[in-house]
Amino acid sequence: MAPSSNSRRAFLKSTAALAGLPLFDASSLVAQLADGRPLAPKAPHFPAKAKRVIFLFMFGGPSQMDLFDYKPLLQENSGKTISIEKRRGDTQEMVLLGSQRKFRQYGDTGQWCSDALRYIPEHMDKLAIIKSLQTDSFAHGSAVLQLNSGQTFQGHPALGAWLAYGLGSENDALPGFVVMHDPRGGPISGPANWTSGYMPASYQGTLFRSTGDPLLNLSAHTNSFRSSMNRAMEREQIDAIGELNARHQAARAGHSVLAARNATYDLAYRMQETAPEALDLSGEDEATLEMYGLNEPAPSHRLALPTSLFGRQCLITRRLIERGVRCVQIYHGGGHQQQTWDAHHGVEENLAIHCPEVDRPIAGLLTDLERRGLLEETLVIWGGEFGRQPVSQVAGAGQIASSAGRDHNPKANTIWLAGGGVRPGSYGETDELGAEAAVNKHHLRDLHATILHLCGIDHTRLTFYNGGLDRKLTGVVEAFPIKGVMG
Repeated sequence: MAPSSNSRRAFLKSTAALAGLPLFDASSLVAQLADGRPLAPKAPHFPAKAKRVIFLFMFGGPSQMDLFDYKPLLQENSGKTISIEKRRGDTQEMVLLGSQRKFRQYGDTGQWCSDALRYIPEHMDKLAIIKSLQTDSFAHGSAVLQLNSGQTFQGHPALGAWLAYGLGSENDALPGFVVMHDPRGGPISGPANWTSGYMPASYQGTLFRSTGDPLLNLSAHTNSFRSSMNRAMEREQIDAIGELNARHQAARAGHSVLAARNATYDLAYRMQETAPEALDLSGEDEATLEMYGLNEPAPSHRLALPTSLFGRQCLITRRLIERGVRCVQIYHGGGHQQQTWDAHHGVEENLAIHCPEVDRPIAGLLTDLERRGLLEETLVIWGGEFGRQPVSQVAGAGQIASSAGRDHNPKANTIWLAGGGVRPGSYGETDELGAEAAVNKHHLRDLHATILHLCGIDHTRLTFYNGGLDRKLTGVVEAFPIKGVMG
């Protein structure tokens, strides 16, 4: 039946308006939405150094001065009391907490890394370690959102959604943006961290589960009716629905949200065959499984997960990247306190739990990407929502408790990049104690501009019209790509 109800027309019109979609095809991006190809490959603004992005998100905020930001003066003065801003506007007398880790320099770049990591140091000459990033929030929820979307509140597209919107996908049978999170739980704010926000849902992250069936409700045989259908019958059903949807959309030119929805249904059908194959590791040889840590012995700490879990996610990531997925994001750390990198209750214990979980898998991923010729066109990002404080959170005056932890620190964050277009080496510095970025300070918006630039995108030109504004990942404040980390 041809829809002719005024109320229905009004509903569809308001839906498009709420989605922030322009009612005209003002660009090739909008045109591809309108003809049902929201994830069709799109040309970058200029030649891209990186075609794909892998984001290894260490949820909770890793302690930079115990991993990559070596601070000998902090170690020398450990136990002394200083005045420090613990929270914005809240200055307190606190006890300095020097790292108990041993540091050494690696490779031709001479970058520092602690003995908390065993395998990643082998790749130091691939890494551009940015030690001078700053964010706006002391709280996990808003800080995680800002690292993902550029904003501290919900409703804005994630980085992966912007990449899928701006560049499309190289495989029309897999999502453009895939997300995996820790079996212990997802990050605070949940799906808001991989949403498409005011963009069509085609660009949002598709969540692949860490255990059990990776994709819920993907199987064609989920009930007695569908179990009686073969692939040809399913294809006929999808085509018939698509024809009805096309007729419906033809009377509503410009409502690209309808085309995007139809494309999502068709993608789900194609994924019934492509996704299981991409996630099947049975064809990987024993040496590859070993490289990713899939055969590592069970951990001794009661809160630690087997290395094989994150290793499996990293190996799946390589397989997805090989098959043309534009962006894959893995969250490590889930739940609360020591189940994440949030080292309030003992930084040494926190490192002992989490470093072995990710160390070998990340090193294996970098090695595998390089061997297959993928690293030079893949941008790998590692980091968390903020850094940590150089003072003990639980120690009394003049002493360091054995369970001393570190509080959040948005004024000094360390994030590293590797792969396509990256210039290896250390960039930026914190002060002598590691409390605050001091040299080559950059806001997160500059990191986002850098990521887009390496992918061939001018961050000022990648916009989406919503609420009367041309929205950008980098927001309204001017942002600058970090030239010092780009080759």
